[in-house]
Amino acid sequence: MTRPSTVDLIAVELRNAIYSGALPVGSPIREVEMSGQLGVSRGPFREAAQRLVQEGLLLSTPGRGLSVVSIGPDRARALYEARTVVETSAARLAVERANAAQVAQVRSAHDALVAAERSEDARRVGDADLNVHWTLVAASGSPWLLRWMTTLIVEVRVATFTASEEYAVRTDGAHSHLPLVERLEARDADGLVAAVREILDEALVRLLRPEAVEVETFDEPRPGPGARLEPISPTIPGR
Repeated sequence: MTRPSTVDLIAVELRNAIYSGALPVGSPIREVEMSGQLGVSRGPFREAAQRLVQEGLLLSTPGRGLSVVSIGPDRARALYEARTVVETSAARLAVERANAAQVAQVRSAHDALVAAERSEDARRVGDADLNVHWTLVAASGSPWLLRWMTTLIVEVRVATFTASEEYAVRTDGAHSHLPLVERLEARDADGLVAAVREILDEALVRLLRPEAVEVETFDEPRPGPGARLEPISPTIPGR
């Protein structure tokens, strides 16, 4: 098994920090400070940061350096169009190819969403919601779709942070996501694609025009500024 390189590990840390809000929208990437926090040299850090520039998660501005991107309404529409293409394509492949274990993983991801809603923790619910979608794409067996989905999920979180000072997720997400599991288990490709489209269409409307969608939400204050990154371990735990 090929172990991730230092650059791979740094890229994961930066991606996770953007996803969690530890690196807020628009915040600068301070190379010296952050490489020190991670316990790595500036060369690998710079290479990892450039990888995220290519993914569209960091912005490089001449004379100002790197910063976390923001995703406003125009880009949010394009983002959800891309997400719809990836997820509906994956849905059809999952219906056709997913084995029993992969289908069970989607069911388990939904169970985790149910448990998260009981906690009333907005961040936990949001993570569990996106994980249902990620697990469905994983069930397609396509490494390309899964790689694209991994970046898209981080961009969705960035768009959420850009749109509002509050992080909010709907309280009935488990109920609205149940058809994803049921249609996959029934091997109903058209039904699964329709369920994916309905969820994503509603999510985009709620992102751009929250007043137009009457749903109850769990709210959480937006993360404060300032990244707190942990040193990278030199070894990778076995899975």
